[in-house]
Amino acid sequence: MRVLHLAAGNLFGGVETYLITLAKLRHLCPEMEPEFGLCFSGRLRDELTATGVPVHDLDAVRISRPWTVLRARSRLQRLVRQQSFDAVMVHSSWPHAVFAPVVRRSGVRLIHAVHGEIDHRHWLNRWAARTPPDAVIANSNFIVQSATNLFPRVPVQIMYYPVSQPNVDRDDVRCTIRRELSTAPKTVVILQASRLEPWKGQFLHVEALGKLKEFSGWKAWFAGGPQMAGEAEYLAELERRAKDAGIVDRICFLGQRKDVPHLMAAADIFCQPNSGPEPFGIVFVEALHAGLPVVTSNFGGASEIVIPDCGVLTLPGDAAAVAEALRELIADPERRRTLGEAGPSRAAELCDPARQLAKLAEIIFSPIGV
Repeated sequence: MRVLHLAAGNLFGGVETYLITLAKLRHLCPEMEPEFGLCFSGRLRDELTATGVPVHDLDAVRISRPWTVLRARSRLQRLVRQQSFDAVMVHSSWPHAVFAPVVRRSGVRLIHAVHGEIDHRHWLNRWAARTPPDAVIANSNFIVQSATNLFPRVPVQIMYYPVSQPNVDRDDVRCTIRRELSTAPKTVVILQASRLEPWKGQFLHVEALGKLKEFSGWKAWFAGGPQMAGEAEYLAELERRAKDAGIVDRICFLGQRKDVPHLMAAADIFCQPNSGPEPFGIVFVEALHAGLPVVTSNFGGASEIVIPDCGVLTLPGDAAAVAEALRELIADPERRRTLGEAGPSRAAELCDPARQLAKLAEIIFSPIGV
């Protein structure tokens, strides 16, 4: 059964990580053959192509330029006519608004994957809602209401992302990365790896670290570089705040990285104190796989992933609580070890790739309305 996945392709984050996982781990569900249609070149296209899956160029689309929408729709129409796809899965409202009418006219089964909170009053979401899919998949319990608001008459099913445990030689990688980042072997490293968006909580994280200025033995790494307009200014403001807090020499802003599993292998704590709720949070599952205790905010998808056995949930917006959680973990290596050891089993319980891919196939190919 061939499934065509449609996405924009111009950014890179959790959704794109999920798509690459579908490509890399397709052998775990051989009855489902994934292909991909993208509008833009970039890291997603490159990494998908490297896995050997078919990647179809649908051409760049600018909503403000209607002829680009028509051109991309025409390309998809030819592709669907020439290929025998059993289903098309669109990832988020933008590709749904652009491409769902073509899929619907073709008679191919249409699946919509909701990856984040949706304001159903926004013009793009209202446009997407004009073409209801056959089924909707939400990536967490938290996202179900958004999915229901967007397509109120379409059944919604929940499926956590498949997330595999990376094959990393922790000791070797730890030495290599710490040497690269001028970090001593015994320093306790706090890692955040995320898009440069305010709701990801970097401001709150820096504020919390500022409260630990007099506390020795730690260093923080922030992975993630500018991808959109305004994100360079956001990074500059983060650097300014770190300087004002007197901790700029203890923070490394690493920019965009393709080796996040290696950074996790070299770190000791994962901290992402979101100021807005995370729809799901692949990075938290990756941190659990890496054996890192997780500190994050107690709402959204994170509260479905992190439990007291493997991390610390704090009140959203409470920098003092984040600082205290970090202080305790820095000072207590045994607690770090205990929480970290519980991580991989929790990650597998939620996101075992073979089980989740089988569930995805079941959802996609279940009879309509079931």
